[in-house]
Amino acid sequence: MAPDGFLHIAEYLSPDQQSRLLAEIRAAIAAAPLYIPTMPRTGKPLSVQMTNCGPLGWVTDKIGGYRYQAHHPETGRAWPPIPDMLKTIWADVAPTAPPPEACLINCYAADSRLGLHCDADEAEFTAPVVSLSLGDDAWFRIGGLKRRDPTSRLRLRSGDLVVLGGAARLAYHGIDRILPGTGSLLDAPGRINLTLRRVT
Repeated sequence: MAPDGFLHIAEYLSPDQQSRLLAEIRAAIAAAPLYIPTMPRTGKPLSVQMTNCGPLGWVTDKIGGYRYQAHHPETGRAWPPIPDMLKTIWADVAPTAPPPEACLINCYAADSRLGLHCDADEAEFTAPVVSLSLGDDAWFRIGGLKRRDPTSRLRLRSGDLVVLGGAARLAYHGIDRILPGTGSLLDAPGRINLTLRRVT
């Protein structure tokens, strides 16, 4: 049972909307290329490639750890702006929250995973975390406010939207695995996840 404030809207985006959003995300990736982040302290690479758009971007590396910054860690350039379509989605599902400042773009290969974690690097926790799935299906795991709390899982498909708000804002969650070949949006197996957050 997910905490109160967890919302999953299946097929939030139509196939046409998904295609239009994908084009905007590819333009953002062209301006801020994907890179492989690393874990704090160990320097172990994550299994996903990532980049950001918005005034701030979430990054991690061995030296600096988890943090937000205004520029790409490899190019040094400012992140591209958040697409208007994503701002409209945020306003639809989080109408009372201040606008998002970061959109993390995670690109999963067919064998990528993302372990249980909570989004706690922000200074603002009253605004929700809003997430959109594009591409192949994935098994999403959601738990409670402690890592050891019981978890449940659900299948996220292309166009699905997830909101972590209220009591679920700091819930542990992750991606168990990708189901290659289940989606037709991308031209290769894998998945793109877009995570909108208010940081300050």
